[in-house]
Amino acid sequence: MAAINNALVRKGALTHEEIDGALQVAEDNATRRESGQGELSPAHREAIAFPIRVLRLANNSADETGTVGFFELARLVGQLKDTEHDQP
Repeated sequence: MAAINNALVRKGALTHEEIDGALQVAEDNATRRESGQGELSPAHREAIAFPIRVLRLANNSADETGTVGFFELARLVGQLKDTEHDQP
């Protein structure tokens, strides 16, 4: 997916910022609590958000040489989640 993002940027179809904005909307929609949709546990919301967060990190870390590998991105998602929970 990150390779597709890079191709879109190289061709001038989208910028990394536009891709990140679209992924941010997807993440917000996936993690928002909606009345009437049933209650998802925090773990379920995190599981739904994980692939979107990996894609955002891959997009934001991309350069001409490629992106960071999946395992590193997954570790970074976990670190970001941990620091977000530490915030008041």
